[in-house]
Amino acid sequence: MERDLNFTIILEKPPAGVDYGLQEGSGNNYKTVQTQRSTGGDLRFTFSARVREGKDAQPNFLAPFVQGPTHERFVYLDIGTYAGQINTSWSRRLKIPLRGITWQLIGKRKALKTKVPGTGKDGSPACATVKPFAGWS
Repeated sequence: MERDLNFTIILEKPPAGVDYGLQEGSGNNYKTVQTQRSTGGDLRFTFSARVREGKDAQPNFLAPFVQGPTHERFVYLDIGTYAGQINTSWSRRLKIPLRGITWQLIGKRKALKTKVPGTGKDGSPACATVKPFAGWS
């Protein structure tokens, strides 16, 4: 059985003046969509993914926004030049894991949401894998 599931990522208070966008595709064959320039407030990104049962009976997410091996799927937010911004010193990606999403969590829901910090400890745009990651609800 395969079904569609909607996702919302809320990027909390990223540094102002930096572009952020959702990565569609992978490797060198990707484009950035939903590009937004931060003003210091929260940014919201939405996407859909297909989900079906994987070989291990766990959810397996499929879609142009989903990256990585079956057991470690994730979504990228592109930052700065990766999001198409010119004249910026930022060239980063923020990796948002899909791990921890179980069939029980999916249940009859049509959508899942997460909040992730947009600013690193040094005040720059958060990047790499989100840590700590509160998960999806």
